[in-house]
Amino acid sequence: MSRRVKPTNIPQERDFTGGMIHSQSCAFVGSTGEKKLDDRISALANDISGGKENCLLAEMLISAVRISRGSVTEGDFKTMNRSLKEMRIASEVFYPYRNCRKISVFGSARTDPEEPEYKAAVEFSRKMRDAGFMTITGAGPGIMAAGNEGAGREDSFGLNINLPFEAAANAFISGDDKLIDFNFFFTRKLSFVKESDAVAAFPGGFGTMDEIFETLTLIQTGKATIYPLVLVDAKGGKYWKFWQQFVVEHLSRLKLISEHDFSLYKVTDDVDEAVEEVTRFYSNFHSYRYVGDMLVIRTQKKLKESIMKKLRTDFTDVLKSGGFKQSGPLPAESDETDLAGLNRLIFRHRRRNFGRLRELIDVLNG
Repeated sequence: MSRRVKPTNIPQERDFTGGMIHSQSCAFVGSTGEKKLDDRISALANDISGGKENCLLAEMLISAVRISRGSVTEGDFKTMNRSLKEMRIASEVFYPYRNCRKISVFGSARTDPEEPEYKAAVEFSRKMRDAGFMTITGAGPGIMAAGNEGAGREDSFGLNINLPFEAAANAFISGDDKLIDFNFFFTRKLSFVKESDAVAAFPGGFGTMDEIFETLTLIQTGKATIYPLVLVDAKGGKYWKFWQQFVVEHLSRLKLISEHDFSLYKVTDDVDEAVEEVTRFYSNFHSYRYVGDMLVIRTQKKLKESIMKKLRTDFTDVLKSGGFKQSGPLPAESDETDLAGLNRLIFRHRRRNFGRLRELIDVLNG
């Protein structure tokens, strides 16, 4: 079967931290403690990179030298090396598909194919594929297999974790070039969050809880860009409704979360509603990045004056100072020429209460 998810006309920004612009100075590189060695590393980095990202490469090489010479055990050294290797391999696998929207699907490895949750996950992933999204799963059995089955081998990825009791990937992704083996959960979870444009979670155990709470934490604190998170039950299921009840009665009642944090996710037992939640998020909104203290939100279309009026009336609390304005790309965005045709909404963002930013994005989508 050939791929059904096609690259978008406009490449999608993959800096999941929100596109923070880093200094081009080499002042941050650091030192091995030996000037001559620093100079050799700097020259080597420049020669390898041809001047592109040579400072970052030099810093990485210096860090490796300091690790090898520092108070680091052999086990820690191996962990650091393996972590970097896993991140590098994952980036190489995802790179050819960087222009395709993707959704991560989480859920229990213990769900059998005849269970309604498995069937719902198959249906959801198939409909997300038809809506233009590739699927990323943990490559195991249960809901993970359902995600790969629904999307199909050509339009899905598998991020397999090496465990003593789950030795092989599911049949729907096994042997595929888009199957990645991880030794560490944290490098695997980084790929889930970094490469996704949305997340869907079906009922699951500790692992599923870990994945959705980490996703929520990263979005809530602004450490990852905002994207849709849908918590999906089979029709009539109550798993996520009871989870929601815990969040309301304990986290919210004790004021451990904000009322606006509820805007960061959606609970549903309707597959079509879950698909709509994801696709509507990208109906006008495209992406965003920070330029200094300015938040630059890219939209497919110029915003109507009625929407601008609503922003000025209802969202002054997200402003650090000043107001909202529309424009073309800023000079600092010249490194993203493929996004030049998009409209910009620009304002000084307070960088807190990201549930409100999600609510603002919903307004942009009408």
